[in-house]
Amino acid sequence: MQSGFAFTKLADRLTSLLELSSDDLELLAQMPSSIRSFAPHEDVWRKGDEPTTCCLLLQGYVCWKDTDAGSGQITAIYVPGDVPDLYTTIVPRVAAQLNALSPVVAAFVPHAFLREARARSARLARALSLLTLADAATLRTWLTNLGSRDSLSRVAHLICEITVRLRAVGLGRDLRFPSPFTQSDLAAICGISPVHANRTIQDLRRRELLHWHSRTITVTDWAGLTQLAGFRPDYLMLRQLPTLESPATERQGAGSPLESSAQG
Repeated sequence: MQSGFAFTKLADRLTSLLELSSDDLELLAQMPSSIRSFAPHEDVWRKGDEPTTCCLLLQGYVCWKDTDAGSGQITAIYVPGDVPDLYTTIVPRVAAQLNALSPVVAAFVPHAFLREARARSARLARALSLLTLADAATLRTWLTNLGSRDSLSRVAHLICEITVRLRAVGLGRDLRFPSPFTQSDLAAICGISPVHANRTIQDLRRRELLHWHSRTITVTDWAGLTQLAGFRPDYLMLRQLPTLESPATERQGAGSPLESSAQG
């Protein structure tokens, strides 16, 4: 059951990037894996580790953290279905700290299987390459956020991105999802102080763009949030954008603001 769950998560993520054939999916279903759980803030990999497996995230959120930068700058966040350390199939040495942001369940897939899958299927090889390229494109977008956007639009953009990435793998329905970060984590992502992060969240609440209650985020005005963020999801390389609507918009039967902005 666990290996089947792992296969489903990876298949959903890869097919969000590229259509796979039944033969590709059959090959992917042969994937061996071992399942591990992690507590919040526990290390999945430490800098300098030389893994022989890749971490396929099944539940929760993980992040790359640069521990050389004071308390640790968060440079990437991953959602279920992601493989944050896929590059280690080529360069098997971890260059930063892979850390659990929440309770996490992950499947560890042998490098040997992923290399074999690439060799046996050109489409699987392309899908795995697209996964790595989307990761790099997301990092470039995060750098743009830090250098060109104010703190309010940085935070709004991040929430838009997480929302779309979750919906692409069938999660975050009704634009409601567990928060992948505390306010301190948010500060470490957006290059602001925790106090400033708290004020920014309050500002988004006052604008009635979202609710952030305890560890749950609900986007209440998707169109307004994407406009504030200047969010365009092209860099995520999804082959089909998920339909996203605020709850009020859904009741009115309006079209998807995300699809409209992507086509405009």
